[in-house]
Amino acid sequence: GSTKEGRSMKICAATGNAGKLRELRRILEAQGHEVVSQKQLGITIEPEETGTTFAENALIKAETICKACGLPTIADDSGLCVDALDGAPGIHTARYGGEGLTDQERYMLLLENMKGQMTRAAKFVSVVTCVFPNADVVSARGELFGAIAYAPIGAGGFGYDPVFYLPEYGKTSAELTAEEKNAISHRGKAFRAMTARLKKLL
Repeated sequence: GSTKEGRSMKICAATGNAGKLRELRRILEAQGHEVVSQKQLGITIEPEETGTTFAENALIKAETICKACGLPTIADDSGLCVDALDGAPGIHTARYGGEGLTDQERYMLLLENMKGQMTRAAKFVSVVTCVFPNADVVSARGELFGAIAYAPIGAGGFGYDPVFYLPEYGKTSAELTAEEKNAISHRGKAFRAMTARLKKLL
């Protein structure tokens, strides 16, 4: 048993993304919870992300995997929304430009599509949803505002981090340390809001 406030839970992380899993573990284990990945539980279902919003897709993922494993399940849906592209790539961020592209090919395509655009404003959005076997749902959203750089800089992070410029830091997401990134990232914000709500619920 945990000596912390509330009870500690075993929570399934509905993600195959190693970066997301690391962030989830760090935040939830600090709260005294145990995190197991769907892979560790032998669940190989890939839920069809048929939602039209981050919130709908996070809920679809969490509900599907929760039914399969019978544990409280957390899923995140996140993406990059670029003003000049009417909010694209948005929910299609991970599949931008089609299947089979590398992260680098995707962000280079984005830069190509941004050629000549003076408006570079963009934001990363993350919605994190936890579904319990009794059908309770807890959800939280986080956003990180920045701009699309003119060229990729930095070797850290993953996805579009090298082209996401943070004016107040004077660098891209890919130049931040893991600690800096966790402190300000859209996913970090959403996870912290989520864990605060879980504490209340438990």
